[in-house]
Amino acid sequence: MTIFQTIILGIVQGITEFFPISSSGHLIAIRYLFNFGAESARAELVFDIALHFGTFMAIFIFFFKDFWKMITEGFRFKGKDGKYSFKNLKHEGKIMWYIIAACIPAGVVGILFEDIIEKYIRTPLVVAIAMAVMGIIMYIVDKRSKSETDIKEITLKQSIGVGIGQMLAMIPGFSRSGTTMTAARAMKIDRKSAAKFSFLLGAPVMFGAALLAIKDLTLDMINVEFVVGVLVSFIVGLISIKALMKIVEKIGFGVFAVYRVLLALVIIITIWIR
Repeated sequence: MTIFQTIILGIVQGITEFFPISSSGHLIAIRYLFNFGAESARAELVFDIALHFGTFMAIFIFFFKDFWKMITEGFRFKGKDGKYSFKNLKHEGKIMWYIIAACIPAGVVGILFEDIIEKYIRTPLVVAIAMAVMGIIMYIVDKRSKSETDIKEITLKQSIGVGIGQMLAMIPGFSRSGTTMTAARAMKIDRKSAAKFSFLLGAPVMFGAALLAIKDLTLDMINVEFVVGVLVSFIVGLISIKALMKIVEKIGFGVFAVYRVLLALVIIITIWIR
C-alpha cells in the first residue's frame, strides 16, 4: 500500500470505529470500491488490527480519568464495617467489573470462530447486508427506547446484555459501537451513556485483538505506511470521540442508520455492476 492509501484507511478507521457505522466493514468496502490492496489477506488483517490499536490509544487517552477511577475504585470492597462486599464499591469500581463481564461473550466467540470469520465472512456482500440490517435495527430501537438509565446506574444485567450484543460485531458491517450502543438503548440507557459505555467496553476488546494479532506480525510488516496508518487513526479517533458524544446527545442515531443503508446500496450496486 502507498502512504496515501494508509492515510485514507487511518482516517476511515479513526472515524468509523467510534461512529456506529462499522470500522471493519468500511475498511473492507473502501478496499473493494477503490482497489486498495495489500500483499496478502493476512497482512491486510494485521494492518487493520494495527489501525484498531491506534483507536484503542485514542479511547485510552480520551477517557484516561475514567479508566483510572475504575481501576483505583474497582478493588475497594471493604466497607466501613470492615466487611467485604461488591455493594461497597462506588459506581466507577462496579463499571470496571461490569465491563470485564460484558467482554466475555465476544471474547469467547472471537476465539472460537476467528478463522471462520476471516476466511468466509470478510466479504463486501456480507458487509453490505450487515450494514443495512443493523442500520434498520438501530433506527427502530433508538426511536422507540426511553432514556431511563445513565452510566452511574447501569446494572450487571444491562452490561451483559450489551456484551451479548457485541458478539454480532464479529461480523464485518454490524459495527461494534453500533451493536453495543443499540443494545444499550434497547435496555433504556440514555444516548450519551450508551455511547460512553460502548467506548469504555471497546478498549479491552481492541487491545485484546491487537495482542492476538502480534503472533502474525512480522518485522517486514512494520514500515512507514504501517506507522503512519496507526498515528492517523489515533489522531482522527480523538476528534471523532468528542464529535460523536455531541451528535448522539443532540440528534440521536438516526443519521447513522440512514448512512448505513445508503452505503449498503452503493456496495450492492457496485458488486452487481462488476
